[in-house]
Amino acid sequence: QVQLVESGGGLVQAGDSLRLSCAASGRTSSTYAMAWFRQAPGKERDLVAAISSGGRTNYAHSVKGRFTISRDNAKNTAYLQMNSLKPEDTAVYYCAARLWTELVHTTAEEYGYWGQGTQVTVSS
Repeated sequence: QVQLVESGGGLVQAGDSLRLSCAASGRTSSTYAMAWFRQAPGKERDLVAAISSGGRTNYAHSVKGRFTISRDNAKNTAYLQMNSLKPEDTAVYYCAARLWTELVHTTAEEYGYWGQGTQVTVSS
């Protein structure tokens, strides 16, 4: 079993930055993919960014150039640096993990482990 704990959400103004963290614990595999998804009220859960165990990344078009996903394998932690935040970035942000893979995975159905979510609110 794997546990994911997110932190770093909050209320910010448009143009500000936030850094989310996701710490994985438990029985992780030697290679695993991680990703950040977000879900706004009344909308589906969508990919924000994903990263493979080797550092390959994939981003949603809406966040390219503003958000950066990274990971520290020694700490079993993934990060999402969010710059130039916009009100439309407001959502609950979820961390996800998929074990035993060296690939980047971009759909929610591919991930078996999820964090509890952290709220990000961007005011205009």
